[in-house]
Parts: sequence; structure tokens; C-alpha cells
Amino acid sequence: MFPYPQWFLLLLFFGLIGWYLPRLELWRPRRILLLALITLILVDPRIKQLKDGLDLWVLIDRSASAEKMVDQDIDEWRGLLEKSRPSDADRLHFIDYASEVVTQTNIETTTYPGSKNLSRTALALENVLALSDRKKRSRILIFTDGYSTEPLTGISEKLQAMEIPLDYRLLSAKQTTDYQIRQVKIPKRTQRGEPFLIEIDVIGNQDGEVPISIYRNQQKLGESTVSIQQGHGQLKFTDRITQGGSFQYEARISPAEDAHAGNNRYQAWVEVHSGPRVLLISHYTDDPLLPILQNQGFEVQLINDPLTLTLGQLSGCKNVILNNVPAHEIPSPFLKALNFFVSEQGGGLLMVGGKRSFGSGGYYDSPIDSLLPVSMELKNDHRKLAVAMAIVMDRSGSMAMTASGGRSKMQLANEGAARAVELLGMQDLITIQAVDSKAHIIVPLMNVSANRAQIINRARSIQSMGGGIFVYEGLKSGWNSLKKAQVGQRHMILFTDAADSEQPGNYKSLLKEITADGGTVSVIGLGTRADSDAAFIEDVAKRGNGRIFFTTDAATLPNIFAQETVTVARSTFIEDSSATQATGGWFEIANRDAKWLDSIDGYNLSYLKDGDTAALISADEYAAPLVATGRRGIGRSAAISFPLGGEFSQKARDWQQLGDFIQTLNRWLMGERTPPGIGIRTKINGTLLTIDLLYDDQEWGDRFAATPPRIVLSEGLSQSPTKRELTWERISPERYSVQIHLKEEQMLRGAIQISDQYTLPFGPLVLGSSREWALDPESIEELTSLSAASQGRPLLDLPDAWQKPLRKDYSSIQAWLLSLLLVGILFDALITRTGWSLPSMNLAWLKKTAKQKKSFKQTQRKIQKPETQTSLQPSPEKKKSPRPQADPPPQTSDSARSRFARAKRRGK
Repeated sequence: MFPYPQWFLLLLFFGLIGWYLPRLELWRPRRILLLALITLILVDPRIKQLKDGLDLWVLIDRSASAEKMVDQDIDEWRGLLEKSRPSDADRLHFIDYASEVVTQTNIETTTYPGSKNLSRTALALENVLALSDRKKRSRILIFTDGYSTEPLTGISEKLQAMEIPLDYRLLSAKQTTDYQIRQVKIPKRTQRGEPFLIEIDVIGNQDGEVPISIYRNQQKLGESTVSIQQGHGQLKFTDRITQGGSFQYEARISPAEDAHAGNNRYQAWVEVHSGPRVLLISHYTDDPLLPILQNQGFEVQLINDPLTLTLGQLSGCKNVILNNVPAHEIPSPFLKALNFFVSEQGGGLLMVGGKRSFGSGGYYDSPIDSLLPVSMELKNDHRKLAVAMAIVMDRSGSMAMTASGGRSKMQLANEGAARAVELLGMQDLITIQAVDSKAHIIVPLMNVSANRAQIINRARSIQSMGGGIFVYEGLKSGWNSLKKAQVGQRHMILFTDAADSEQPGNYKSLLKEITADGGTVSVIGLGTRADSDAAFIEDVAKRGNGRIFFTTDAATLPNIFAQETVTVARSTFIEDSSATQATGGWFEIANRDAKWLDSIDGYNLSYLKDGDTAALISADEYAAPLVATGRRGIGRSAAISFPLGGEFSQKARDWQQLGDFIQTLNRWLMGERTPPGIGIRTKINGTLLTIDLLYDDQEWGDRFAATPPRIVLSEGLSQSPTKRELTWERISPERYSVQIHLKEEQMLRGAIQISDQYTLPFGPLVLGSSREWALDPESIEELTSLSAASQGRPLLDLPDAWQKPLRKDYSSIQAWLLSLLLVGILFDALITRTGWSLPSMNLAWLKKTAKQKKSFKQTQRKIQKPETQTSLQPSPEKKKSPRPQADPPPQTSDSARSRFARAKRRGK
């Protein structure tokens, strides 16, 4: 492209000048080239850099808050945009977004496959910027209600840099009455026993009184009302907590008329700081470990009701002690959290023996099995008398629902039954029955020995069908099979839905009959203790002298079946007194050996794991570990296999060195205290969590230069947490930072490992409320500002979306031509001043050189021609007169020819 073609007339002008003024030598090639360059610079040639047409990217908000408004108009939008498309070179792209971004390849598709719980506008815009063709004009049109659940930070600069305008059409629903909890203001940290203020902000589009309830750790603190005036109301109250840990506060409003129930709840956490703490979980109200630890200056929190345990109690805790507490009484989320607490957050774990601990307490194959330094594996020589077991399974329609891993609840329950069969002994008996409205015998009562494979195959073949489960029918059928067995122990496992267990019948009298005849019943409930039938099935387990398990994660069913089978079918507690024997392993803990007790009343049979250390073993045939320690990740664990309380503990409690032993082991489990000069700061903006590590560069700079800190997160639903490691960004010499998006209903805990010895735990962290229904007006203001900064505008007429943005189609090469002109001028000046020229470009020199070569060859032939002999030999008597000797012929070497040529030129 030539914007100024009139300058080509200069070429004619330059030709006339060269004709009339030949002394300027404009005919020389180099000067012709310079004149052509001058002409091109004035013409300003340009190269096309953009393709034809426009790419229009249409973003459609598919989140829950915009869903209805989008569904009713999306077909009309698509039709208008496609109809108004100017040419075939213009392209139309549709992208749906909510929690995820989905590019629509089929324009007829109207359904969105992803989650609608978030409006990730920033993620959608980033996706468009990554897909857009930089060699073509682009424009973005977004249909949204404007309530993004994440900040739009950093998008403006990218849109401006790529010259892509952002247009928008705000979707608005019909005005209805709506109230929401805007925020709960609470300090992140407070001291134990110190009062603190809690402020709850409530907003609404109509004035009035709104009922509100306040909860702490799911326990109701009280009820009140909030007066909404001019769209805003606030409730203030103070609280004081005397125990350490993290505590969850939740506010819930229940207005009589409300458009969106999703914004009626808000959660916030406060951490009560009280220094390093020991969490002692025990059924002993006067646990003997409590005074021992307190007398040594440790802060101890005693938990006598394990069902009240929460993840927040791990905050500020350095060691967890499980003293003869069975696994089924500890909430599953807490038990699973211990793995991350020890291996990544640097905490300690101690299990103390008893008849409800280790394998007898159902910890085999539990979430903390891998943490313990001892193995609770099964061996035939440690079994009880033969066991007859009945597994009664719910096969109602609800069991057909898909759970984790793409498998149904029924398939996972079948796998649990198969796992139980695998763990039974050769002499044990088993019957498996499936129940809906009546009982169906899948496996009649038979011996496991030679039939194990057949029984497992039948257990895995049960299919979900029928209505709800008739519990009484299942219990009765199972007991009718078990009571025929002539074995030492008869036990029934009932698997049922905690929200759909029908027809209890006269279960109380049936269970009374079962227990009177030596039978027991345990229940595995799929659900929570808050479900409609949870109290009923819990009473079944209580009256049946068994255990109750609740889980919302069907993937854990095989492990629960395994735990219950091991508890019933294997004897892992030795009730006989045994002598003890030291191994010297205590030196690794205390740098000295202990004065051990000579014998114990009883102990839990287990085996030392590879890589761990036993400080004390039994002096019987098993040589079982009695005191064992090990390291797990950055944390530590220990096992004391003999009881320290209750029955079989008298000799241990009479041991004079017990106090010194316990405090030494506890100090080792708690690990090292973190040195000063380092800390963590967290901030949540929408769904974006920012974690900053702040430190003193003089104290920690050299350490981090050698070994950077490591950050690990445990995230996801409490029933199935996942672990992942993040990558730091070094913001300044004294600050590392990382960002991550939180999900709704997701609890996050983390640890920053600053060395092999020190770690900084943090969390729990959660989103305060449903960000999708927060409907924050500031989000709309942020979107409109972003549009204006990118030269976009609110779009009322959809055909205007095809307006091409102002952008350079062609790129000038004038700068390159100027550079070439400068080089050419300097080259011409060099030749003019020195008189040097390229031989290949000087015609006169070529002619002169050819003429000189021809003259040289003629002269050379004359010199080399011999003289003609015209006389005979003279007579001897006639004396010849002497003649001067002729000069020798000139040499014809290259050097001689060169000298000759130079001499000839000088003579000329």
C-alpha cells in the first residue's frame, strides 16, 4: 500500500537533473539506488498486518443467578447476531461460562454442562484473550447480570494491550423482595478468654424486621431480629472463648418473603490463640494423663465426647492423644484430617492401648492406619473362636445413584461386603442378604474356607432395585440364619440409608432376643446423624451392643466394613500379664535410656513397621512392640500398646517413671517451636484467596535462598480431602505470595514448611457465603469500568456488536527505509572521498585493464624471439674481434611481468 503515490513524480525530476547536469554522475548505480530510496520514504509504503473481517466473541453468563434471564432470550440473541454478520470473513464465537468455561462448537446447543455455583467472568475473559487471533480484529460481547464471583484485576491492561474492546449487556430480573447477609465481621485471631466483637451486616430492598439465628460450631447461641432501615441493618454482640483452637460462627436469616435463599447464610472463623496445646481424646473423665501433662506445664484440652470433635480443634494443637477411643466414635472428617495434620502440618499423634484401641478399636485400614508406627495386620494364630456373621444390605432404589469414581453406592457397598469376606478366617461362617421390602438371601449361611471366591462373587453381584428398606424384615431374616450357627460369636452388620430406613416394626423386642442369645448388631448408615432416620438406626446399634458408623462418602464403605470385621473376628488384645524388654531405641528420643517397668497387665498385639523404632517390646513369644515411634512427613507419631487407664493398667499407673516418660515423649511429638521473624497473612476477595508469607530477610533470607519454603494445601469436602502443592511467587525480598480460588462449601487447611524442622500451619479457611448469590453492586461497577477502559460500551442494539474497533491495518516500513538511506549516503561519501570503487561496477577500468594486458603480451613476444644465423664458422687463422655480450632475456615470472607493467605505465 502507498499512501502518498504522488511522490513517484520525483523519479522524473531526478532523471531530468541527471540529464542536464552530468557532472553529478546520477547515472551511477549507487546514486540511482539512493534516489529510489528517497522516493520510497516519501511515498511511505506499508505492509498489511491484519486479516480481513472481525472475530466477535460472545460470552454468556450461565451461572445460577443469571440462568433464567439467559434461557428466555438466548435464541433471539444468537439469531440477531448471526443475521447481522456483515461478511463471510467475520466470525461469531459463543462461549458459556459459570464455574467453568465451555466453548460452544454447536450453535444449536442450549445446555450448559458445568457447575453453576460461580460466575467466573475473569476466567472467561482470560480464555478469550488466549484464543483470539492477534492478526485479526476482535471484539467481546458479554451477556451477564454483572455479579462476578471473582475480581477482574489485571484484565484491563491485557484488553488494552491487545486492542480488544469489551461490550456488555446487563441482564436484570424482575424486582422482588430479597434479603441477604452481606458479611460477618469477626477478628481472625483473639486470645483465650478475651472478649471480642461480632458484627453482622444484613441488607434488603425492603425495610422491615428479619429473624436471625447465631451458631458456634453448629450449636445455636441464640436468636434475635435485625431491623432493616433504608436497605441496611446490623446486629452486634460479644463472645468469649476459654479454649484454644479455631471456632466457626454462622449467621442465618429466615425472612418471611425472600427471592434468593442462597445468600441467607454466612460463615466466619476465629482462631483463639493459647500457645502450643495437647488434644487429649479419652472416655476417662479422670484420665491419668491429664494431671501428668498439666503438672509438666503443658496446656491440655480434654475431650470426653469424641462426637463433638471439629477440624478447628486442630488449630494451635501440637499433639493429639487417642486414649482407648474406638474409631467409629471419632467423626470421619476429623480422623481423615489427622493425616494432613501430622505429615504436612508437623503435628504429633499418640495412640494409647486398651480394649477399644488399635485393631480392637477398629483402626485397622482406617485413615490413620498409615500414620501409626505399628501394623495391625491379621494372623490366624491370633483369632478368636469361630465367628458367624450376617451382612444385611440395603438394595433400595437410592443405592443406584452414582458415587465417587463413577461407581454406584450399591457397587461400593458390595465391595465392602466382599472385603469383609476376605478378612474372615477359614472356620468362620457368613451369610449375605439383600433387603428392600423383603429380605433376599444372596449367600446362605456357609463356611468361608473353601467357598471364599464364590461368596465374594455373589456379594459383588447384588443390584439395586425395589423401594425403601424394611429394616425389621432384614434384621429378622439375618437373625434367623445366625441363630442356627453353633459358634462362639454371632454378629450382624446392617447397611442402610440413614434417610430412608422404613418399617422399624417391633425391632426393640427382636434386638432384646438377639442380645440375650449372645448376638450383636452394628449399623453402617449412609448419611449423617442429622438425617431423618439416623436416630432410629443409632438406637438399633445401641440396643444391639454394637457400633454405629455414619458416612456421606460411599467410597469409604469398603474400609468401614473392613474395620468392623477386624474388630469382631480378630482378637488383638492380650489379656495376660507380660514381662517387658528394652531395646535401646529410647536413646533416639531422650539421648538416654529409661528405667522401664518390669511387666504390664495386658497389651494390644501389633507388629513394628519397617523404618520405625521400638523402644520397649514384650518378653513373650510375640516380642510385640510396646512403645514405638516413627516419623511421618514432617511430623511424628508414637504408639503405647499397653493401657494407661481403666482395666489392665494398674502396673502402668504404679510405674514411678510414668510422668517422666509421658512428658518426654510428648515433647518429642510436639516438635520444635518456630523461631521468630516469620508469619502468614491470608485475604479472601470474592473466591480468590491470597496467602502471603512475610519474613525478616536478615533472619530467613539466606535460608530461603538455599531452600525455598514449601506450601501444601488440603482442600475439598471434609469427607474426601485432597492434597496438593502450590508454587510461590516472590514479590519482594521479604514476601512470598500465592493465590488460589476457593470453592463453595470447601474447607481449606494448609501448611508452609520452612525447613525440615519448622512448619507454619494455617486454616481452616472457607468462603463466608454463597458468592454466586452475594449480588455485590461493586461487581457491576468493576465491569462497567473495565469496559470503558477498553473502549467498549453498553450494547443496546445487537447489530452494533459488529462495529470494527479502531486498529492499524497496515504497518509502515519507513523506519527501515530511512536506515537503508543513511547507510547508502555514508557508503557514497566513502567512495567519493577515497576514490575507491568496486571493480565490477567500473566499465572504464575494465577496458583499460584489457588494453594493458594486450600490449604486455605483444612486448613479451618480441623479447623472446631468437636472432637469425647468416654466416659460417670463422677460419681458425682469422681472429675475431670481441663483441659485447647481449643482455639475458627478461624473466617471465609473475613478479617480472608485474614490474614490467608498472614500468610501462610510468613511462606512458
